[in-house]
Amino acid sequence: MRRILCTLIAALLATVAVADERPHVALVAGDHEYRSEITMPLLAEILEEHHGFRTSLVLPVDDEGRVDPKADRNLRGLEALADADLAIFYLRWRTLPDDQMQQIVDYVNSGRPMIGLRTTTHAFRNQTGAYERWNQGFGRDIFGQRWITHHGARSSTDVFAAITPHPILRGVAPFTGRSWLYHVTPVQGEDVQTLLLGRAIDSARPVDGEHAHVQPVAWTKTYTGDTGQTARVFFTTLGHPFEFEDENLRRLMINSIYWGLGREDEIPEEGAAADLVGEYDAPDVH
Repeated sequence: MRRILCTLIAALLATVAVADERPHVALVAGDHEYRSEITMPLLAEILEEHHGFRTSLVLPVDDEGRVDPKADRNLRGLEALADADLAIFYLRWRTLPDDQMQQIVDYVNSGRPMIGLRTTTHAFRNQTGAYERWNQGFGRDIFGQRWITHHGARSSTDVFAAITPHPILRGVAPFTGRSWLYHVTPVQGEDVQTLLLGRAIDSARPVDGEHAHVQPVAWTKTYTGDTGQTARVFFTTLGHPFEFEDENLRRLMINSIYWGLGREDEIPEEGAAADLVGEYDAPDVH
C-alpha cells in the first residue's frame, strides 16, 4: 500500500511539474473604449483550450474590486508578470501607482516578448517622476508609435498583407476590420518589419498628405530595455471587439504569440488553431 501511495504521489508531482512548464501568457487589459476586459479573456480561452498554454488575466478594478474598464488607477493581477513567458498589453490612458508601474517596467526590461494592441500606443497618462517617460514612451519606444490621430469613427479598414511569406501571417487572409485606421507612419525602430497594411474606408481625412489612407496595421520589431535585454515585439492597431469575431484577427494574434515565444516553426501552414471557445457576443462600441 505504501508503495502504491508513493507511486501515486510521484505521478501527481510529475503532473504538476509538467503543468508548470506550460508557456505562461499574461494578458493585461484596461481601456476605456474597446472592452479589452472581454476580448483578452477570449484569447486566453483559445490559448488554454487549443494550445495548452497557461494564462493569467490582469484586469482593471474599482475600489471595491469589481472589474470596471473605466477604473483607470488599478490593475489587479500584475504579479503574474513576474514569471510570464510573454505579455500582451491592451491598455489606454492608465494612471497607475508606482508599485504597479514598477511591475510593468520590470517586465519591459526583462527581454521577454511583448505584444500590444491598438490603444496601447497611449497606454499611460499623468504618470510622474521616474515613470513619466512612459506616457509617450510605452507606445513609441516599445511598440513603435505613440498616439497621433485616426481616420474617424464612421470609417472601417480593409486589411491586407504587406509582405509574404511570414510565420505570423500563416492562414491570415485579407479582411475588413471595424477599427478605424490609425496614422502611425513612420513606425519607430531600426528593425521594424511591416506585416499588414490597412486602407481606410469612408474616411473623412484627405487622401494625400500626412493622413494618407494606407497605413501599417501590424508589424514586428525589437525593444532593448534599460538592462540591455532585447525582446521580440509584435504590435497591431487592430482590436475592435467585432474583429474578434473574425478568425483572421484571432489567428493573427495566436500566430504572433508563437512567434514572440520563438516557436514560429510550430505554426502550421494554415495558421494556428483559432476557433472560439464557447459563444462570443461582441460588445457594441463605436
